[in-house]
Amino acid sequence: MVCFDIPEEAVKWVFDLNLIGTIMPCQVFGKIFAEKGKGSIINISSMAAFIPLTRTLAYSAAKAGVSNFTKWLAVHMNQEYSPEIRVNAIAPGFLLTEQNYYLLIDKETGGFTERGKKIIDKTPMGRYGKPEELLGAIIFLCSDEASFVSGVILPVDGGFAAYSGV
Repeated sequence: MVCFDIPEEAVKWVFDLNLIGTIMPCQVFGKIFAEKGKGSIINISSMAAFIPLTRTLAYSAAKAGVSNFTKWLAVHMNQEYSPEIRVNAIAPGFLLTEQNYYLLIDKETGGFTERGKKIIDKTPMGRYGKPEELLGAIIFLCSDEASFVSGVILPVDGGFAAYSGV
């Protein structure tokens, strides 16, 4: 399927799930933190926001929107409400999950699919991440040690974004 054949409803569904699904909860928590004068919001972006990935048109665009919104909200909350409100995001790289397992691992051989091999070849750590490896970044961004960190999109990607392939 070429990108010109993607149904509008499918694009809207993925876009709304990822971007609008980030903005709406931020309105709730943003209001709570504005009233308290402090807090920490952590959004979930993606490496697809930095580097558009093939076959992920709406997802990549929505996650780029999440990153942009995160930076905008960080500035807005600091300037309009309190310098003690932080807004950041993590940008997971390729994690091996139930959702994408068979896109990355061949059902028959247990080896990498063609797409999975391309990803591993572009990831300096040479492996997929595990969902629990996101926790350290989240804990850091919530902690007092990150009290001067706001408007940051933190890659958790095994070096994927840092590697040019050369």
